[in-house]
Amino acid sequence: MTSNNFYGLFSGEGGVRLELTPTTNSPLAISVAESTEMRIQRLITENPVVIFTRSSCCMCHVMKKLLSAIGVHPTVIELEEDEITALSPSTGDEVIPVAAGEAPTVFIGGTRVGGLESLVALHLSGRLVPRLVEVGVINDVVL
Repeated sequence: MTSNNFYGLFSGEGGVRLELTPTTNSPLAISVAESTEMRIQRLITENPVVIFTRSSCCMCHVMKKLLSAIGVHPTVIELEEDEITALSPSTGDEVIPVAAGEAPTVFIGGTRVGGLESLVALHLSGRLVPRLVEVGVINDVVL
C-alpha cells in the first residue's frame, strides 16, 4: 500500500510516494498486527477525503484533478490487487451504490462515494461542494 499525499520522498514519476512500513512514524504508518481491512478503515476515518486506487490509474488522475479544481487535495492510497477486495461498501443517504472492491474509489467524510462516475455525478448534481464543506476540507464557496 502506498500513498501519494504529503508524506515521503519524491519519486521519479513526479509525485510523492510513500512506502508504508511498520517502522514509519507517519500518521499513515501500518502495524504488523493490523489487517488490511482495519488499515483501510483507519485511513478512511483519519482522512476527510481519501482515494483508494491501483497504481497508474488514469481515472484516479481525473478524480484528483476534479477535487483539486475545487480546492481539495485528497489522500491517495495505491492498493495492491489483493488489498482492493478489502474495500467494502458503506451506506449513506447520498452514496451511489458501487461494487465491492472497485478501484479507484473515493471516501468523503468516512462515507464511500464510489468511483469516478459517482464523483462526477455528485459534482454535477451540486452536492459535492456542500459535502466537502460539511466535512471541513473547504470553506463555503461559490463556483
